[in-house]
Amino acid sequence: MIRLAWADGADQTIGLPTYETSGAAGADLRANFPDGQTVKLDAGARALIPTGLRMAIPNGFEVQIRPRSGLALKHGISMVNAPGTIDSDYRGSVGVILINHADAPFDVTHGMRIAQMVMAPVIQSEFEVVGALDETDRGAAGFGSTGV
Repeated sequence: MIRLAWADGADQTIGLPTYETSGAAGADLRANFPDGQTVKLDAGARALIPTGLRMAIPNGFEVQIRPRSGLALKHGISMVNAPGTIDSDYRGSVGVILINHADAPFDVTHGMRIAQMVMAPVIQSEFEVVGALDETDRGAAGFGSTGV
């Protein structure tokens, strides 16, 4: 369970994140501008869009913030850092960095569904420096090395 609190100045009437269908992995986040404004994203521009939320995520989990496919397909709107990560020890306001990849400006309006959040388990690793790594069929071959 994720505990939520409203950020200062947030419009509480737009509601909490919602799963739009019973099989949805991600809960939709909405733009929450303190004064109900609209933010115009010019072509190629990016902006930090507030959600009006703060979160308490259980230890051992993270919340991943992901783009909405409909905004990407229909309007060229995505996220600069996709997926974004909210760590379990962060308690500040949650914002989403949107970018406009389209040729035309796009209006982000108050209450608009702008991204989706997915809770995921986290495993922290230990790190060990070794003299050599084990060999694999792929080896050090990089991008595109396994075919198109």
